[in-house]
Amino acid sequence: MTSHPLFRRTALSLIIVASTLSACSDSKPAGPPPMGPMPVTVLEVQPQKIPTSIEIMAQTEGARETEVRARVGGILVKRLYQEGETVKAGQALFQIDRSSYEIALSEARAKSDQASREMKRLKSLIESKAISQKEYDDAASNNAIAQAALRQAELNLAWTTVTAPVAGTTGRAAKSEGNLVTVGSDSLLTSIYQLNPMWVRFSLGESDLAKFPGGRVSAKDVTGVQLVMANGTIYGKPGKLNFLATNIDTTLGTQALRAEFSNPDSQLLPGQFVRIRLLTGERDGVFLVPQSAVLQTEQGALVMLAGEGDKVTPRPVQAGEWLGKDWVILGGLKAGDKVIVDNLMKLRPGAPVAPHPPVVPGAPATTPAAAPAKQG
Repeated sequence: MTSHPLFRRTALSLIIVASTLSACSDSKPAGPPPMGPMPVTVLEVQPQKIPTSIEIMAQTEGARETEVRARVGGILVKRLYQEGETVKAGQALFQIDRSSYEIALSEARAKSDQASREMKRLKSLIESKAISQKEYDDAASNNAIAQAALRQAELNLAWTTVTAPVAGTTGRAAKSEGNLVTVGSDSLLTSIYQLNPMWVRFSLGESDLAKFPGGRVSAKDVTGVQLVMANGTIYGKPGKLNFLATNIDTTLGTQALRAEFSNPDSQLLPGQFVRIRLLTGERDGVFLVPQSAVLQTEQGALVMLAGEGDKVTPRPVQAGEWLGKDWVILGGLKAGDKVIVDNLMKLRPGAPVAPHPPVVPGAPATTPAAAPAKQG
């Protein structure tokens, strides 16, 4: 019986596929080509001389922070300044209702005139001995009291216009128009801050104080003062210490200090949280390593080196303080060591790497090519 042509073609195809699979089963299975060494950026370190320093959290404050208070009570009818603007000494800031003080001044002036006339009248009589000395003395006393009351009434009326006691930058108004102002604890209307110079308050704790002779800091122990802004940049003007507490706070165990910085452009504002860097001398023979290159482990800090044969070599190090964006390494490295600064999470001890120096900004990147795969 003759087979159908379609059946013959199908059978032939199956035979060819089976032969191909059989031939492939005799060879090794194909896999991904072997990977080349991992490209890494290395920093060839050299010993350096760096300034020794201590960094502490701090807060800025105006050199003078003056409270503006009402000296007489009444209804606040007008605010005469824009909150946050710079004002001059003597500039009017608030107006308190004057009407009752104008009336009091008119009354005091009338009594003053009356007492003055009475004293002048009795003066001619005392000269002719028409009255007793006591009557004239009483009139003179009444006149003095009336003149003092007149002066007080004039001051009270003048004080209804609240002026700036010093020049500086104004704060938020503590009371609004229509509020009742009373003399005493409720008399605060606003504050004025003098921003140039700017003061910065901070304290040194026990661990920092232990670095100084006698466990306390003195002016001769500090060679310079820098201010580190919140974004990590160094404020452009150097500072100086203008206050060192002579005692240690028994509750906190800290020594209070204050630094002063020139602030002509009002770049610093009161209340900012910043960091103060006290320069305390120099240290020679240390290494600077980017913070990202230092790994913290249970055994301590370590770095990864591109060692002999460009193999990854872990190296325990003794890390000191931070200096900018770098760790200060006090021990564990030697001149010429190649510290790996990137791809650290992908590295394993003994793994081959392809090291290259850091890319200079603006220069074309030159990443070494991976080694070619071996031919099987």
